[in-house]
Amino acid sequence: MIVYLLIIAIAAVSRFVPHIPNFAPITALAIFSAVYLPKKQAIVIPLAARFVSDLFIGFFAWPLMLAVYASHLLGVLFGLWIKRDSQNRWLKIFASSLGASLLFFAITNFAFLYAQYPHNLSGIIQAYEAGLPFLRGTVLGDLTYSTALFGAYGLVTSLAASRQLVKKPL
Repeated sequence: MIVYLLIIAIAAVSRFVPHIPNFAPITALAIFSAVYLPKKQAIVIPLAARFVSDLFIGFFAWPLMLAVYASHLLGVLFGLWIKRDSQNRWLKIFASSLGASLLFFAITNFAFLYAQYPHNLSGIIQAYEAGLPFLRGTVLGDLTYSTALFGAYGLVTSLAASRQLVKKPL
């Protein structure tokens, strides 16, 4: 339980470190959690990290919040896809991070459309154009944090395995 709380705290705190807009660990955390943890924890951890940080950063209109939180959970589905078959794992991690970023952009900007723009084709185009500057941060954040999480986990497990080999008598 302590490890889960630590992960949530680190992810929540990382949202306070100066960064480009939308450069955040939440979706990458969802992907990573779904690969290595049971489904319940994979769902709870990213949502809890987002919620805890939103307590301090601030909440916004509930329809947009619903879209944001649901979009983060799509990362869990991508993580389950990676977990199901470990072939081409790094390619799947890259594709999942990119796919989750694009879906986050599509879903949240469509939700934002209803609050700010006319409900027609012109409004849809305006909403997506206005969101383009945030897409870069989303993609970079998801790719960076996914690489960091999976890479660090791989490094730690590799070092732990090599230590076990050293400790075994010949």
